[in-house]
Amino acid sequence: MAPEAEDVGQGDDVEDRALSKASNGKMQAGLEEHNSETTEEEEEEDEEPRLKYVSLTRHLKPVYRNGDATSAFLVGGDKMIIGTHNGNIHVLSLPSLKSIKVYHAHSASVSTVSISPFPPPLPTPHAGGASRLVSAQQSSPAPSISDPAKGATPGRSPRPPPVPLTASNLIYIATSSIDGNVCVASLTDPKDVMLRNFGRPVQAVALSPDFKNDHLYLSGGLAGNLILTVGGRSGTTSTSNAGAGAAATASGWLGAIGLGSNTGKDAILHSGEGAIRTIQWSLSGKYVVWVNEKGIKLMRSNLHLESDESEYAWKRINHIDYPNRAVWEDMAAVWKPQAKWVDESGLESDDIYTSHINSVQVKNQSLAPASPATPLAKSVSRRKRSEKLIVGWGDTIWVIDVLPGGSRTGKELGGRKIAHVDIVTILRTDCIVSGVSLYTPSLLVVLAYIAPEESAFSLQATPTRGRHRRQNAKQPEVRLIDLATQEEVSVADTLTVSRYESLSATDYHLETLPAMQIKQKAASQRGALEIIGGGIWDVGMYPARLFSSAASVRSNGSHSAESSSRTASDLNVAAPISAQDQPIHPSALTHGMKIYIHSPYDCVLATKPTLADHFNWLDGHAMYEEAWKLLDQYPEAVEDYSEESSDTTPSTPTRTSAAGKGTLTDFLTDDGSQSSGSGRRNMNSHVEKEKRRIGEQWLQQLADSEQWSKAGTICGKVLTTGSSWEHWVWVFAQANKFEEITPYIPRVPLQPPLPSIVYELVLGHYVVKDGKKLQELLNRWPPELFDAGPVIEAIQGRLEADDVREDSKDSGNSQEWRILMECLAKLYLADNRPAKALGCYICLQDAEIAMELISKYHLVDSVSDDIANFILLRITKQQQQSAPMTELEQASREPIRLLVAEAHHGIVRPETVIEQLKARYGIPNPYLFFYFRALWEGETLSTSASEQPSEDTTSKIRKQSLIDERLMAAEGKALVSDNADTALRLFAEYDRPLLMSFLKTSQSYTLDLASRMCKQRKYVPELVYLLSKEGRMTEALRLIIDEIGDVSQAISFAKEQDEQSLWEDLLKYSMNKPTFIRGLLEEVGTSIDPVRLVRRIPKGLEIEGLKRSLMRMIREYEIQHSISEGVARVLRGEVAMAMAEKGRGLNKGIKFEVGEVHKDPIVTPSPKVGRPRKVQKGHCPGCEKAFLPEDPELLVSFPCQHIFHLPCLLDMAGMDGQGSDVIPSSLQNLDWQSEYDRNVGPKIDHAALLRNLVDQGCPLENRDPG
Repeated sequence: MAPEAEDVGQGDDVEDRALSKASNGKMQAGLEEHNSETTEEEEEEDEEPRLKYVSLTRHLKPVYRNGDATSAFLVGGDKMIIGTHNGNIHVLSLPSLKSIKVYHAHSASVSTVSISPFPPPLPTPHAGGASRLVSAQQSSPAPSISDPAKGATPGRSPRPPPVPLTASNLIYIATSSIDGNVCVASLTDPKDVMLRNFGRPVQAVALSPDFKNDHLYLSGGLAGNLILTVGGRSGTTSTSNAGAGAAATASGWLGAIGLGSNTGKDAILHSGEGAIRTIQWSLSGKYVVWVNEKGIKLMRSNLHLESDESEYAWKRINHIDYPNRAVWEDMAAVWKPQAKWVDESGLESDDIYTSHINSVQVKNQSLAPASPATPLAKSVSRRKRSEKLIVGWGDTIWVIDVLPGGSRTGKELGGRKIAHVDIVTILRTDCIVSGVSLYTPSLLVVLAYIAPEESAFSLQATPTRGRHRRQNAKQPEVRLIDLATQEEVSVADTLTVSRYESLSATDYHLETLPAMQIKQKAASQRGALEIIGGGIWDVGMYPARLFSSAASVRSNGSHSAESSSRTASDLNVAAPISAQDQPIHPSALTHGMKIYIHSPYDCVLATKPTLADHFNWLDGHAMYEEAWKLLDQYPEAVEDYSEESSDTTPSTPTRTSAAGKGTLTDFLTDDGSQSSGSGRRNMNSHVEKEKRRIGEQWLQQLADSEQWSKAGTICGKVLTTGSSWEHWVWVFAQANKFEEITPYIPRVPLQPPLPSIVYELVLGHYVVKDGKKLQELLNRWPPELFDAGPVIEAIQGRLEADDVREDSKDSGNSQEWRILMECLAKLYLADNRPAKALGCYICLQDAEIAMELISKYHLVDSVSDDIANFILLRITKQQQQSAPMTELEQASREPIRLLVAEAHHGIVRPETVIEQLKARYGIPNPYLFFYFRALWEGETLSTSASEQPSEDTTSKIRKQSLIDERLMAAEGKALVSDNADTALRLFAEYDRPLLMSFLKTSQSYTLDLASRMCKQRKYVPELVYLLSKEGRMTEALRLIIDEIGDVSQAISFAKEQDEQSLWEDLLKYSMNKPTFIRGLLEEVGTSIDPVRLVRRIPKGLEIEGLKRSLMRMIREYEIQHSISEGVARVLRGEVAMAMAEKGRGLNKGIKFEVGEVHKDPIVTPSPKVGRPRKVQKGHCPGCEKAFLPEDPELLVSFPCQHIFHLPCLLDMAGMDGQGSDVIPSSLQNLDWQSEYDRNVGPKIDHAALLRNLVDQGCPLENRDPG
């Protein structure tokens, strides 16, 4: 029961009283004031609050004006409706809490508020709209202020601005009061108002969800009747006709049946069980719950009935008795029940925290429609046809599921089931429930009133005006209770509100606004104005501004005189009351569930803590690890995120529809249009600063507790600047904890860069302590991070100190030397000294890298001072002592070939190689042999690479490569010839076949030296060659016969020399050797007369196989004779065939074409100039005259088709003037046409003479063109 309200407007000390933290350590809702005198600091607990509270009292100053206090309120959609003890109704927009409409509806305290439809339709919200609320609210002009208590005459009071006709504003508001009246008013139409008097205090009213069409509502009060009212005329005041007397008073017998003047009809649905304190329609409109002094009642409404279910209308489904405890007998009529139908799709998730309003997570997830994939949606889907009811009454809470008929066993009517009521949970508490709702699928939020210790049952049932006699009430609490365990999940939050000592349980109210379900895309069929009017979140919160503000899309400036002169309704509608503009708290802008708590003098908003709240709590409790991880995963947890983003200038929208065409809706919902690129950069900078601050606090915490290993790991995560890294590396170095920090030192340059001395410090430490770790760091760190010079000096100092040596017997010491040398080589490369690095790799015998350096930096001249070690790059000491030649050759092939290539280029001369290898190994040595052989054969790196040419190499390239190789080999032979005697010794020692090739090819070696070496080594073939080269053939032959004993070689040698004396020597030396004689008989062939050979065989000499040898010799001669005869026969046959062919050709007739000029000339050489001349067929080439059928001259034709006059032919044959002398006159005067001259004899003689004259053939064909 509320005491008499005081004048709130006379002092700010009452309304600005802050909410503080109570002794339980939980967050308390407090008034946000500037002159608060609260200085007491409460002890902090480790448990983090589950809800965040903010006071909205200062935003509701017009509500508390003139000493008024709230007595009832309701939130739904984007509206908050408040009823006061003075009977005023305030309609406010959410979340701005701007006044939309204020009217005076009752003369006493308002007991209940109901709206239809419930929940009202929301403006189509957009994810980006909420972020613009603050700026829009601050830029909008405040509406005019009027005092409803003073009243106003129609002619003098300015008419309030009309409420815009948007979908969210098309609602009806019903209020009940202890003055016995129920007022139903339209929000948008000031004339659509109905006031009905029921003669007794009305404690509850509930509008039909479809009131716009059926004009139906339920009400109840101290009379104990549940009354159904239907109909009524707008703009009238009527009296309930539920009783006969009332009906007669109202409008006679017509009014009793609801027809008189259309004043509406009342019907009592239930009565006789005490006062009715609560009535609620279900969200679907199918069910109605009411609570009287006997218990909880549920019935089926008249909405959504099937055609065969009309008899179910207004039939009771179930009754739930209050608990069977003694205290309930006395207090059931005193405690006010709280009933709440829950929209399960609008519940919060069971996660502890929610993201910031402007975070990406909220845009993409929290604002998205509930998906069946989420656990909550799955739960709702399973029970999509059921409805959940929460009832809090006294110290007990009921959780009820109402299922439609047929789902489960329920009450039957006429053999059919209406619905089934399933009591899921009954909880008993140690408090009086002033408000209750479902917060998450598993948590209840309860507004608990703690009864005074002296008496828990002395509360008055109905608030009355005037002061309470009791001033010892406790502060209310907000509790979260787990439905499964029926335990509180955290310590209750105690609310400090104004004058709580004098308030009762009925003075507190709790309402929830479900989590908003934002559609990602607007309907494409809606018009542009509808999108603007209903689709923008902030315009939905400020409907009047859309049409009246200067920032409106269709602003008309101030209201016209016509609209200002309209009279107020009969119900004394007052002008809206507005408080001074106050900034909207971010909690009011969240899209999660909002819990509104009202006392007569305060309004508190509770929401799920955001990530920013969680971060601030962690930071305040020195839980830096969790705070940093939170920022790393959710950068939006920084409080200034939204402010920083909102300060930037909006950029051009970039988002388009799927079809590639942008729409107005896409423009208004474009996330990119809300912050520019610079804004995002500023945000990132701020977040990074916070992360660095928290990270360094975390590191300091770990360092103080000497958790160095973990601290090193964290350094790699939280340190991002050079200065911070420098500081912490020195901290670790001073504590000698290099191992812990080194793996995480940045490997990429920072901005600003980390000083190189930091890296040098770490590297210098490992030069002394751990060479292997030093090697790892040099492999990992880019050389540009540090200066290599100081580290090189440190390594050189370590190597010169003789504590590490290559030849140390300690394997670990030797390994350390190798590691340091490798590190030194890397540092030389980093310091741009590749020659020094090459020397290190040669000492390490790292052939791969050494050869790569030589090839890349052209460093062959750098190895000229240490050729021996260069050749031994791939040869270990053990291999030098015991490896075979093939293995040594394979291992030294690449360096040798490189030296050979450079010898051809003149960079490393062979004399330098010979001198160094001779000085180290003497002569002979295998490495010098490999070098000389490669020179002799022209083996270089390029030739080895060209051994397998690629498939796409052209034939021209291959040919050029072969030419180059031959030239290289020739040049190499010349280089070897300059040192021929050295090559002679090496080839004689290591490669005898190559020695023979060298002896036969080169002319530069000393013959005496070569002969002596061959004699010493008994290289008979080589000595034979040398003796023959000196002209000592007989000695050479004797050496073959005596030393080699190879008759075949002796015969071959004699054949090569082809000297008769040598054959004679061979026969002489062989006559006492039967094997030689047999060999001569078998192989000499035709080189020696076989008869001579046989005759020289000594008589009586026994020769094994002589018969077989003679037979073989004879057979060979027979074969040769047979072959000769066969060849002669073939030759004779071919000659005969050629002669026959010639005869056939001579016997052929030759066609003479005469008497016609031919167009196709025969090209012949000109007889005078020798150039080709065109000769026409049928013409003589000599005189160029055509042949005639009766030509007097004799015609001579050749196979080449040239035809001559005989005189012309003789002239061209060089017998000018001699033709008549050569041919007898008898033949010259021969008449070919006479009968006598047709004889053959003269013709034959004539032809014979002509053949002798022209035996060379056609003169045109045989003439030399030159």
